[in-house]
Amino acid sequence: MPELPEVETVRRILSNQLIGLVIEDIDVYYEKMIHEDLDLFKSKLIGQKIQKIDRIGKYLIFILDHDALIIHLRMEGKFYINKKEPKSKHEHVIFHLSNDIELRYHDTRKFGTMHLRSLKDYLNTYPLSTCGLEPFTIDKDWFYQKINKKNVAIKSILLDQRIISGLGNIYVDETLFDAKIHPERKGITIKKNESDQLIDSAIKVLNEAVNLGGSTIRSYTASLGVTGFFQLKLMVHTKVNQPCQICGTTIKKIRVGGRGTYVCETCQK
Repeated sequence: MPELPEVETVRRILSNQLIGLVIEDIDVYYEKMIHEDLDLFKSKLIGQKIQKIDRIGKYLIFILDHDALIIHLRMEGKFYINKKEPKSKHEHVIFHLSNDIELRYHDTRKFGTMHLRSLKDYLNTYPLSTCGLEPFTIDKDWFYQKINKKNVAIKSILLDQRIISGLGNIYVDETLFDAKIHPERKGITIKKNESDQLIDSAIKVLNEAVNLGGSTIRSYTASLGVTGFFQLKLMVHTKVNQPCQICGTTIKKIRVGGRGTYVCETCQK
């Protein structure tokens, strides 16, 4: 699944090529992705210029003249930029832009979502209104008070986008390893210094992943064939039965909150 670094990579790629282009037409081949009235969705978007492309957590946000198009890539969503090439099976939304450019949304599983919101209040309406702050901006004292009241696994807490935004399975595993915290520990057992370290570790992991273009794992690649390289830096995620690079203990795969989870049980007590 694309997480914060992957979505940021996509944002940067698309920003370099799409800013200033006008949406001239839209073809929708799978209507369930559009969480609005389809006719209204099309009529409002057509004619608007792409002014900027932002990101909040895992959401990609096209800032237009009057509206914000908010997109979640979910499990396997990605964008491709084409010029009048034949449509592929898994391209479900095609934006026809000025300069004869087509922005195509490709999603094998069809889980991606698109919402259209007014620029006046898009940050305060669903879905962005449900997003917690990213590790880069979250208040450490607030975060500690939030997790210290929860009798659930710290991994499940870090995956909750309402509490902290942008972390998914890959980067939660890596953050917990860097912070030396076992993913099954309950939030109420996390001490203040450990809570602070979680934020520092998350920032460290995310920054390195963004710099390397994210992780290309299983079905995920960024648009335009760009491949991330952070998977070469992973310490525990996907490393089951391999020796920990720090202590040599064999990495285990367990399940926490229904999610496959990788852990070094020596480094992460």
